[in-house]
Amino acid sequence: MVKPNYNFEKRQREIAKKKKKEEKRLQKAGANESQPQDAQDRVGSEDKTVVSVDS
Repeated sequence: MVKPNYNFEKRQREIAKKKKKEEKRLQKAGANESQPQDAQDRVGSEDKTVVSVDS
């Protein structure tokens, strides 16, 4: 009788998880790029603060 190789099965599950996580990350990155340019400009300008220093 053949003994199951649990290490191989575990490694295959880990590889599948990493692949799925990477696909989700790429999908989210693609969603961020598909936003209109105006919306990105507004978000970017809100994060920046202007500090004036009087000498």
